[in-house]
Amino acid sequence: MDGFNLDVREKEFVSVVGPSGCGKSTFLFMLAGLEEITTGDILLEGKPVQGPDPKQAMVFQEYLLFPWRTVRQNIAFGPEVRGLPEEKTEEIVRKYINLVGLAGFEHSYPYELSGGMKQKVAIARALANEPRVILMDEPFASLDALSREILQQELLAIWALTEATVIFVTHSISEAVFLSDRVAVLTKRPGRIKETVAIDLPRPRDMRMTVTAQFIQYEQRIRELVLDEVQRNEPGGCC
Repeated sequence: MDGFNLDVREKEFVSVVGPSGCGKSTFLFMLAGLEEITTGDILLEGKPVQGPDPKQAMVFQEYLLFPWRTVRQNIAFGPEVRGLPEEKTEEIVRKYINLVGLAGFEHSYPYELSGGMKQKVAIARALANEPRVILMDEPFASLDALSREILQQELLAIWALTEATVIFVTHSISEAVFLSDRVAVLTKRPGRIKETVAIDLPRPRDMRMTVTAQFIQYEQRIRELVLDEVQRNEPGGCC
């Protein structure tokens, strides 16, 4: 990445798309304090990010659940590490189990869950730390199409009930348009912001919106920007 500059507003949902290898995931890892930057600054609420911060939570493409812990125990992990009293931890766990629709599966282990349910546990575990910012690295990429659409809608419903800002990396342009307030399109490596597209679609959103003319126009615009980068300097490309 080089010359990269992005401001994200409080409680905003911003997606990042771009060609493979342009630095999307690296950007998230730097935001999370998991990847050292060589120059420049990353600021969270005006203060430099210098390492992992409980104000931020990350949801990965792989579920990364503790296989020896139940759903309840996975979600309780963050509050336990923070040293919260058992009663408060249980209150938080109940809240987020209900929020992500996993009531009745509290004592199930990850191997007993579908892919979509595992990702719900991962989201609930992130939310249980009550972060200011949620970083999501292609969290639905491994799901089938129907599960992915369902979780997209559920994610928006969950986000609407929180105070969190979301930064979401995806390869799916349709997903980015459906979820976001803005979509940042990156250039080829080294990654820079090519253009940021504001998505002026009403909320709450459902899948019927994806066949509207306005949605399709946003999708086509972003696809053109990404394809322009993919084809740039490629043999037979347009540029």
